Amino acid sequence: MIKKTLAWYLILAMFIIGITPRVDAAFAPSQLIGLDTSVRTGDIEKIRTALEHKLVQQRLKDLGYTAEEISTRLTDLTDQELHTIASKLDNLTVGGDALGFVIAILVIIILVIVILQLTGRKVTVTK
Repeated sequence: MIKKTLAWYLILAMFIIGITPRVDAAFAPSQLIGLDTSVRTGDIEKIRTALEHKLVQQRLKDLGYTAEEISTRLTDLTDQELHTIASKLDNLTVGGDALGFVIAILVIIILVIVILQLTGRKVTVTK
């Protein structure tokens, strides 16, 4: 009798432990932590090299910005804003991800060929 009651108690306890969501906690700072000056200068240099491209310069001129306005706006940014822009520049791909598109098309073609071979069907192209 005791073994049966203990077994049911353990089953219930394991069920409750299993369905309880996991919660992570940590200390939250009361103010934003500033970035190191070397990180800030690195981010500024990364943004400046991106701004040196002819296409970017032409687009900014078309929008009516001068080089002085751009440099003053760049210096007015906070550390966090600079770091966000610089990290987004790393993920920027010019012209999209053409290699990924080609690989996706090739995978689809291979899957269609494999499915046709497995089902025993043949595709004939006639004029």
